[in-house]
Amino acid sequence: MNSEIGINSPIGIFDSGLGGLTVVKAIRERMACEDVIYYGDTAHVPYGSKSKETIVGFTQDAVRFFLDHDVKCIVIACNTATALALPEITAPVPMLGVIEAGARAALAVSKNHKIGVIGTSATIASEAYPNVLRKMNPECAIYAHPCPLFVPLVEEGWLDREATKMVVKEYLTPLKMAGIDTLVLGCTHYPLLANVIGEFLGPDVKLVDSASACAAELESILKERGLLRTEGAGSETFFVTDGAAKFAETGSRFLGRDLQAIKFTPSR
Repeated sequence: MNSEIGINSPIGIFDSGLGGLTVVKAIRERMACEDVIYYGDTAHVPYGSKSKETIVGFTQDAVRFFLDHDVKCIVIACNTATALALPEITAPVPMLGVIEAGARAALAVSKNHKIGVIGTSATIASEAYPNVLRKMNPECAIYAHPCPLFVPLVEEGWLDREATKMVVKEYLTPLKMAGIDTLVLGCTHYPLLANVIGEFLGPDVKLVDSASACAAELESILKERGLLRTEGAGSETFFVTDGAAKFAETGSRFLGRDLQAIKFTPSR
């Protein structure tokens, strides 16, 4: 890392695979002038079933990768890595995860303070969302549930299949019965299932996309530090540790457009 980090330096975005592309999309919608470097650790996906020690190691590798590319900030777009690794890692640039941003957004829209949280098994087991939510508002009631089949359903493109609707019903019935009025989509894959989730839960339950909340907080941080780029056309470069062709094919569903500039980088 050199000393030339400044307003024109890129934003680094890390995810275990494809899900962080929802964060890329949210950032591009808010900050079109920014350059983005994405690191998808596709050789080791999924993270949701791995140990904390393993996830911390992979995340440290990603942080070193970004520092080698002189980023001005790092976004840990993976909820599992945010929950388990972010508290363990330091860097000389701002680092932002998706959990606190999603929690703040949920508390801002909930009226009855009954908040549901769904995520990978590792994210839910970490109790990261409940801990943050209760710290922000001790009065809220939190109903957390792992949804491990959602990620493979999204990556297969099964966004509106009957099988997907059955899985949604199976996972979310307890949360619906609990009377939640807000649901945190605690995995960056899950926004692609927002239509079928919303259809099952009904219009009175607000869905909180942690990717959009994270992008909003990132914009505020960059403004505060004088690092927000407001001129020029932002670029995107995508690095993956395996399966670049598959990443390009499936990733287009996350961004709603073709992916360009995909590069292979070996996992460390």
